[in-house]
Amino acid sequence: MALAAKRTRYEALRRIAGRILGAPDLPALTRYLTHELPAALGASGATLLMWDRRLQSFEVARLLDGRYLRTFPVGRESEGGEPRWLLSEGQLLETRGGAGEGVLVPLLARSGLTGTLLIGPVARRKRPVSEAEARLVSIIATRAALALENHAYQKELIASERLAALGAMAGMLAHDFRGPMTVIRGYAETLLEPELPGEEVRARARLILEAADRLSRMTTQTLDYVRGAERLVRRSVPLGMLLEEIAASLEQELPGLRVVREFELDPARRLALDVDKLRRAVWNIAANAFEAKGEEVTFTIAARLEPREGTGEQLLLDLSDDGPGIPPEVRERIFEPFVTLRKARGTGLGLAVARRFVEDHGGILELLPAPQPPAHGARFRISIPLGAADAASPAR
Repeated sequence: MALAAKRTRYEALRRIAGRILGAPDLPALTRYLTHELPAALGASGATLLMWDRRLQSFEVARLLDGRYLRTFPVGRESEGGEPRWLLSEGQLLETRGGAGEGVLVPLLARSGLTGTLLIGPVARRKRPVSEAEARLVSIIATRAALALENHAYQKELIASERLAALGAMAGMLAHDFRGPMTVIRGYAETLLEPELPGEEVRARARLILEAADRLSRMTTQTLDYVRGAERLVRRSVPLGMLLEEIAASLEQELPGLRVVREFELDPARRLALDVDKLRRAVWNIAANAFEAKGEEVTFTIAARLEPREGTGEQLLLDLSDDGPGIPPEVRERIFEPFVTLRKARGTGLGLAVARRFVEDHGGILELLPAPQPPAHGARFRISIPLGAADAASPAR
């Protein structure tokens, strides 16, 4: 009977050792160490203490209702009280002065101590584990330590990614808010002019409200970008009016930028677009040109509709400037976040945001080849496929 029980314990420990590295998450690992392991040894229970390197302290890991992981500050009584035994590297050692009958198992990984496991008393046994069982428990402890180390690295990685996302979001807001804030400040200052007619006050107040609304929408869109969302708010608009509005807002928000309009299309043609996202994509490209040159800039918007490969049509916007252009060494990375050039205050997010918003429409934003000398500057193309309703309804 004793031999059969010993064999059963050994097989149970082997199964745990085989499964421990495959634990999908911390609750599963906690279940193996605090439920299945003491059950296999015939112990009264076990307590897992996880070492937090950042706080330089231990936490007690427990399961609530067998499913949810809960951690509590160390300080409450653990299984077995003060341990009598120490199990490390396959060796079971009896300590001096231990008030309980528990077994302390250090969890050592590549980076050092990741935690400890305190196994409660084992009934009707002089030594809580045999030599063979001690070796298996050490294997389990080593594998559990590696799993805990990986979990800690994963937590640190998630935290760093969240900080990076927050940094990206703050950078995009700073980059995109400059235009509307210039409008708001400019019109707010003019409201202080003495004897300003009431109708002019109301007109300027409306412009301030429109700019404030744009800031609100831009905040929502930036959050969508950081979260990877692709939400579009399409509305049917006359294409000619929209392009003229975008060109006028560029000249208003970027003093010194002259916009050349080359619209080869029916101005009454209506398209279903997310107006704010398309405006921001064009604005970011124009703002990059303006900041790169640092003086008077000519920015050309050439718009046309062309047949799309297969069926339907596409809207093509060719955007070019007479600035210094883009050096060959950064052309391949120009749409990557945080790639910036010749801009003292640039964040390197403008083109990344523009590409995301064009792609949200199912379109493509590409950098065209540099013009032949003596011409210079940067050239971009936005291609947006038109839906069936757009292609079927020229004007209404």
